[in-house]
Amino acid sequence: MLSRTANHLYWMARYIERAENMARILDVTANMALVPNAALSEAALWQPALEISGNADAFNARFSDYTASNVIHYLAMDPENPSSIYSALHSARENARAVRVAMTSETWENINALWLEFSQFEGKDLAVSGLREFCDWVKARSHLFRGVSFGTMLRDDAFQFLRLGTFIERADNTARLLDVKYHLLLPKEQEVGGGVDYYEWSAVLRSVSAFQAYQKVFNDTIQPWRVAELLVLRKDMPRSLHACFTEITAILENLTTGRHVECRRIAGEINASLQYGRMDHIFQNGLHEFLTEFIECNNQLGAEIQNSFLNIHAA
Repeated sequence: MLSRTANHLYWMARYIERAENMARILDVTANMALVPNAALSEAALWQPALEISGNADAFNARFSDYTASNVIHYLAMDPENPSSIYSALHSARENARAVRVAMTSETWENINALWLEFSQFEGKDLAVSGLREFCDWVKARSHLFRGVSFGTMLRDDAFQFLRLGTFIERADNTARLLDVKYHLLLPKEQEVGGGVDYYEWSAVLRSVSAFQAYQKVFNDTIQPWRVAELLVLRKDMPRSLHACFTEITAILENLTTGRHVECRRIAGEINASLQYGRMDHIFQNGLHEFLTEFIECNNQLGAEIQNSFLNIHAA
């Protein structure tokens, strides 16, 4: 496969996943804002959404206040924010248009329809009404894209790069979400285990569609360290770090066909740390430090994938 074609497919999948992840962040933040909590101001509620997405500095350069209206517009509809849902879906569509022949007609039609339907939300003030509907729509269209591509595409290199982009992006988002909850939103000692703390952790689980999975696996009240275990080490949890790297490792083995490539070594090393890691050791050394290192390694892996297969700078 040509490097340029692989590049477009890889980034198309990353942008679709990025849009879904951003919708999940906005949805869970809006739900948490509905819970009465005098200890948290509007800014304290909405700033973490920017920290998770890595957009805090760019936001501060343009806006003076962390209001719901400013943050929602910036993360959802702002064309000047390259990580906004608008920008992600536009970039996904442009990447797809460049390589229409490399995917099935159903996959292309799905992405093209997604972008055309997006116009129904333009011009709306989502902070006033319609945010839940908008986030649900983004998530549903992302699921539909994955379902159509999985159900119609030949299991060739094009399909492999689609899947690779999805899991690299998903792993990054799950790690950022969990890190911000622990590092920035950690409640005061007297609030741990309280009603607000319980609801916050429930919201985090729901943001990655893991609430029912948590109940099934642990059959107990929500405990922060068990949430971390579910989202870091559980291989059977679809959006966990371990699940993502199980997929990434297998995909890179297929793409390299036994050749020694640096990105395959990095992925294997990360996957081994998740497969044989123990939650008590991770907490002993610091969950924030573990997640920070994971995000750095995941970014390094993305750069090596770019160098090894794509050979051009990502758009």
